[in-house]
Amino acid sequence: MENGFPMTKDARIFPVILSGGTGTRLWPLSRAALPKQLLALHGERTMIQETVLRAALPGAAPALLLCSDAHRFLVAEQMQEIAVVPRAIVLEPMGRNTAPAAAVAALMTAEENPQSIIVLLPSDHVVGDADTFAAAVAVAAEAARLGSIVTFGMAPTGPETGYGYVHRGAGLDGMEGAFQVRRFVEKPDAATAATYLADGGYFWNSGMFVFRADMLIAEMDRHAPLVLEAAREALAKARRDLDFVRLDAEAFARAPNISIDYALMEKTDRAAIVPCDIGWSDVGAWSALWEIRDQDAQSNVLLGDVIVHDSTGSYVHSHGTLTALVGVRDLVVIATDDAVLVADKSRAQDVKAIVDRLKLDNRSEHTEHRRVFRPWGSYETVDSGDRFQVKHIMVKPGGRLSLQMHHHRAEHWVVVEGTALVTVGDKITLLRENESTFIPLGAKHRLENPGAIPLRLIEVQSGSYLGEDDIVRFDDAYGRAPPQTPP
Repeated sequence: MENGFPMTKDARIFPVILSGGTGTRLWPLSRAALPKQLLALHGERTMIQETVLRAALPGAAPALLLCSDAHRFLVAEQMQEIAVVPRAIVLEPMGRNTAPAAAVAALMTAEENPQSIIVLLPSDHVVGDADTFAAAVAVAAEAARLGSIVTFGMAPTGPETGYGYVHRGAGLDGMEGAFQVRRFVEKPDAATAATYLADGGYFWNSGMFVFRADMLIAEMDRHAPLVLEAAREALAKARRDLDFVRLDAEAFARAPNISIDYALMEKTDRAAIVPCDIGWSDVGAWSALWEIRDQDAQSNVLLGDVIVHDSTGSYVHSHGTLTALVGVRDLVVIATDDAVLVADKSRAQDVKAIVDRLKLDNRSEHTEHRRVFRPWGSYETVDSGDRFQVKHIMVKPGGRLSLQMHHHRAEHWVVVEGTALVTVGDKITLLRENESTFIPLGAKHRLENPGAIPLRLIEVQSGSYLGEDDIVRFDDAYGRAPPQTPP
């Protein structure tokens, strides 16, 4: 262990999983507080869970995860669900794209062994063929040992305009299946993409990389020194926070907001490519999910409570609301508790424009669902109006909210399932099903679940202001805020 960061000495592969995206093109299911990598969009597990398990190759170290501060408890909980103990969970104080994250991962891994092989994987991709993926990693790892910085090139299935491309060059000496990179090209128009497809030497740029830790550091120092300098300082000043490594915010903010492609891969003379066909999709739009999910006889993908009549070629995903389609074709319809999206499937990429409009209008639907997850459980708004709000609160066994107070609201709590340990001022009360309590405005209080089953209660708030920022915390088990003293 160095600088408080545990390392695994005998592993030949060090997986690094990036979880910084927001998945705006998959709104309204994917939102800033619950982005696509934390959702089960293609199977029973979430995308980050699938990525971590896929990266658990023979002889590999436990995965190192980099995620945003806002998602830290969700990421940790999802790792617990699949019985994975990460090498570390590193918290990025703000989004800075993939180059600073790659630099941090290389610096951390180099502390143990500078020549360790890092497999850098986004957490929001689908890979349908895990065996071929593992074989491609083995080829890329050998090329990386010899000094290359390797990207995986996905065999194109059509003249896609939404991806960047990599032009394959000559084969690497003594390496079957690995090639030099002739050039990287930006997202082409349709005509240019068609020529790439016909050429046969162009591959989709997957955003997955394999490299030696010391080689990435050296090439960053040469081509992106500002990125490396900020990453090194942010890591040197990092601190432990519960089970997380929290990068220094001031230092990390100085890192250019740039991808590893732009910062390094387009400049280095060590770029290599391993072409492969692994059933890959970056799930960049709802239309991509329609392509990779099983379709019915009418070419529809129907998930949830859905009825269709004389409709074809559509992707319909309903969460609890009966959704019916009649006489339509090639649509995307996504129904959640608080938003419904209807889009022409060919325009699915344009969903981001709706998210931008929501931000411009200062609406909350791009940020959170009606059910909001917290480290202790979740809450869901049932009803709200002038000076009142009703919530359904769930507290996990052993969960406890912060010791807190509110300046502008009072609360009534009614237990509907489980047992609640309630602190109000100096009084501690155990409440069971159908029992209730009142929290006066300004009273210091805490809610805990001492039982073995989830605690569910109804909270009725009343007052002049009911925003979530009307919380003064005195003590918090999850380190979300320093202790404060009310004015």
